[in-house]
Amino acid sequence: MTHVLVTGGAGFIGTHVVSALLRAGHRVSVADAGHPGAHRTPPPDTVAGAPLHRVDLRDRAAVAGLLDGVDVVVHQAAMVGLGVDLDDLPEYVGCNDLGTAVLLAGMARAGVHRLVLASSMVVYGEGSYTCERHGVARPEPRTIADLAAGRFEPPCPICGTALRPGLVDEDAPLDPRSVYAATKVAQEHLTAAWSRQTGGAVVALRYHNVYGPGMPRDTPYSGVAAIFRSALESGRAPRVFEDGGQRRDFVHVRDVAEANVAALTATGTRAGWRAYNVASGHPVTIGEIAGELARAAGGPPPAVTGEFRLGDVRHVVASPRRAAAELGFQATVSPAAGIAEFASAPLRG
Repeated sequence: MTHVLVTGGAGFIGTHVVSALLRAGHRVSVADAGHPGAHRTPPPDTVAGAPLHRVDLRDRAAVAGLLDGVDVVVHQAAMVGLGVDLDDLPEYVGCNDLGTAVLLAGMARAGVHRLVLASSMVVYGEGSYTCERHGVARPEPRTIADLAAGRFEPPCPICGTALRPGLVDEDAPLDPRSVYAATKVAQEHLTAAWSRQTGGAVVALRYHNVYGPGMPRDTPYSGVAAIFRSALESGRAPRVFEDGGQRRDFVHVRDVAEANVAALTATGTRAGWRAYNVASGHPVTIGEIAGELARAAGGPPPAVTGEFRLGDVRHVVASPRRAAAELGFQATVSPAAGIAEFASAPLRG
């Protein structure tokens, strides 16, 4: 029986991962700091029956005490989202990067050489684009002037014409465009260096827009689906930024949990570092998601506001082919079915 330590295992995604690992027959321990960005109340003593250890991963001694007898670490712990403002920057770096570094050092000392990392599609910045004249293009970050004028589509950096968005794969250049994204890139680089030095196996799962039961309610760290849901519960129209045409891939949290189970198996069969998109394979726009939620909840239709956030990107839609070919993972929950369920699913308080 494989003994798995799940960090951040009392969080939204973590609790689903713990349950999936237990169903797959693994022994599971859980570590969670109970950070207020993810928890409005203290975490429970157990998650799906697995014991929970209240540990901040920046505490070297506490981390060392977690790793005795552990075979694999599934590292979900992180601050997520864009946060409130740059005052959040030290906490993001501390939790996500220093916490990961302390964990990796502890794993090396304890002889634990298998890791599944919860990464994110934010490492790509903008997704994949082509220009009809110049081929593959990497757009520059969008400017305040363009966004304020409603020019939301990124232009070709050479000729300024409109770009055509496509599917981003795991070999795309990394281009973080927010503090959170920078910390996720740093996690990937730290784990890759650890893998090279220890000979360990790392599977980095680049989650796309995860949603589903147990998602935190409307906070500065919540995903857009939860923000829309919270508005509808209050009888308010979901507020859609820009023109609602931003394309994303929304993947259900149960599928994300199963991807972690598949990734854990992969760490036992080969060494080295490898990244995988975890996505539904069915892109939708933010406006479509808001509209589907509003219809399913019987609430007011979305309000398209034209507002924007500088840290946001326009289109990020993934190719899920590598995960299917190498991990045997394919999402099974369609966006239509998942959003219909999510419209009335319980959220975290």
